[in-house]
Amino acid sequence: MLKYFSSILAEKSSMQDSPVQIKWFVSLRRFVNKVFRFNIKRNLLILTMKPSILVGGQAVIEGVMMRVPGAYATAVRDPEGKIHIQKKEFTSITEKSNLWNKPIFRGMASLFEAMKMGMATLQYSVDIAMPDEEEPSKLADFFSTAFAIVLAISLFMIAPMWITTKLMNIEKEALWFNLASGGFRIAFFVVYLLAISLLKDVRRLFQYHGAEHRVVYNFESGKDVNVENAQSFPTQHPRCGTSFLFIVLLSAILVFALVDTIVIYFLGTISLPIRLLFHLPMIPFVSGVGYEIIKLSAKSDSLFFSILKKPGLWLQNITTKQPENEMVDVSITALKEAFGDRYDEMVGKEYTAEAIG
Repeated sequence: MLKYFSSILAEKSSMQDSPVQIKWFVSLRRFVNKVFRFNIKRNLLILTMKPSILVGGQAVIEGVMMRVPGAYATAVRDPEGKIHIQKKEFTSITEKSNLWNKPIFRGMASLFEAMKMGMATLQYSVDIAMPDEEEPSKLADFFSTAFAIVLAISLFMIAPMWITTKLMNIEKEALWFNLASGGFRIAFFVVYLLAISLLKDVRRLFQYHGAEHRVVYNFESGKDVNVENAQSFPTQHPRCGTSFLFIVLLSAILVFALVDTIVIYFLGTISLPIRLLFHLPMIPFVSGVGYEIIKLSAKSDSLFFSILKKPGLWLQNITTKQPENEMVDVSITALKEAFGDRYDEMVGKEYTAEAIG
């Protein structure tokens, strides 16, 4: 815009006008330059004065895991009401490796680390919140994990493509096929979330999810972190994993359409087994693309990214519920324990973050 005004003023000043008019245009040009430069400097100062930090977490059984730079802590309330804490130091591979810090790769690494961390903290919460539950054997644990993976692939990969293949004669139309199957995939995802939200235990999990979001909001706002302040914030958060999953589902449509186009070009044909053969290995790449989109959307307030954020926030009406005060208290405890001795110096400042938490 600065260049636009400057070019107009330059054109005006080059005309055969009177010295008074030329002097006026030159003065106006200097004024416009000064105003825009001031605004740019001011915005840069605001961004500089507002430090960046990534604080996020995950709801677990009767508790919350909070992750901060360098560590994470899980706070879980046992059946007697006592809060148990487990803290672990953690440095992401994206901070130690040049390769895994690159775009796309950092998203793949972050997803793997989040899943690994999530499974470990979830098991810890089960041990504390359900002490009478018999611990499954390694064999039983293996089969339950394998069943969950097979179910996910069947529900979100095979079923959408199979239905599209049977109902529509667009198997060799890469873009249209993936738009249709992607639509079914998103529909299945929403129905799945609605179905599990009806379960009592899952509903409590979603309440803790809401508590985690409110405490993160409270911390990033710079206000005193307490139950009353945290409860004043929304349960929906733009960096939530639910929003990330929705972005991944959208990214999959474009990535799989591109993959199918290449396959059709070289093989001349395509089928459901061939699609699975090429799509499944691309899932980590798709998650990496989704991660980069989330980072861009966190930095931008443009109309495009504002619209892109909306469905993920709407979905959080399912995956987050209004938390009880005791749940928020557990979430605050997890945050304090994660920071440890650094907590007092970290609170009371406004923060921004660029990625998912």
